[in-house]
Amino acid sequence: MKSRLARKWGAGMIAFGMLLGGTLLPEGTGLAAPVKTQAGYTLITLKLNGTVTPQQGIYREGKVWIPITFLKNVLGMPISYSKAESAYTIGQGVRQTKLMVSDYGIYLAVNGYYINEYEGRNFNNHLYVPFGLLSDYLGYRGDFNPSSGRLNLMNRPLNALTITTETYAKETEGAAIQLDYPQISGLASASVQQSINDALKKAAMSFAADAGQAITEKNEQDRPYEFDSNYVVTYNQDGVLSLVMSQYSYTGGAHGMTVRQAFTFSLRDGKRLLLGDLFGANPNYKKLLNEKIGKQLKADAGYFGGFNGLNTEKYFYLKDGRVVLFFQLYEYTPYAAGFPEFTFTFKELLPNGNSPFAGMK
Repeated sequence: MKSRLARKWGAGMIAFGMLLGGTLLPEGTGLAAPVKTQAGYTLITLKLNGTVTPQQGIYREGKVWIPITFLKNVLGMPISYSKAESAYTIGQGVRQTKLMVSDYGIYLAVNGYYINEYEGRNFNNHLYVPFGLLSDYLGYRGDFNPSSGRLNLMNRPLNALTITTETYAKETEGAAIQLDYPQISGLASASVQQSINDALKKAAMSFAADAGQAITEKNEQDRPYEFDSNYVVTYNQDGVLSLVMSQYSYTGGAHGMTVRQAFTFSLRDGKRLLLGDLFGANPNYKKLLNEKIGKQLKADAGYFGGFNGLNTEKYFYLKDGRVVLFFQLYEYTPYAAGFPEFTFTFKELLPNGNSPFAGMK
């Protein structure tokens, strides 16, 4: 039986041909993984807030890799291993990370959300994760000097708020609903905090209502229905909060269907920000995006056609110095391709050093 997390990964796993539970890790080591060892790398020194640690990272093909022992022994993240899932769980709360090992690779999820741009690696029979995982999702930043072979990790300055997970769950004969959605606390303005929480809860409850309607129309002979949702925080700086929510439904057929939502809020007034709110200082931002995205889509062998420009300014989320735009499954590409994503730096869209957050101070 696959875990709830395994089922929710859906399209992303199909795209990579992943078979969950195909390989079991040996007990007792807490570190080893039976995936073919990769060669051709350079060991680098890992520092935390300027202090050299006993741990070493790996520099390979322009990327830095961090051993999970560093996360445990230096960063203090708890680590556990599940033989049933063939998976390691690292950390806790909304940054909890899971490494699922299969014959096809080591796949990552943060807070139950499948991270398709990153994978784990095995070097010398020890598990490593890319530094980008720590930088994008786990609250760290780094200063890497390839010539000196040193990476200095530092805590990323985050907004003063707390993010917790609320769950809506309902189970009936032949159907199960379990929806995780975020709620925030700690903002100085109670009204702003309530506005953001209401918007996030509304998205979850709307999905719950759709699930409930589908269940009422279910036939007794249908296979069990499943409805899940989860989320990951991608940006929590500069008075802005950005996150992505995944909503998965299985109502029969060969596979389930996932819809992705994204929310970017100003913590000053609770407004849900659109692309124009962030990049409107460049009057040509939309034209630029349409040209670049259109060119990349048309170069995709699986492109269905039909892209005539952005039809919404809500399908995006932020990362450090970047904005990621996406489309839904089947919108322009096949299901197995997953969610088409297009990443642009702030500098590409706002030349002359302008900041997308200039009007939010």
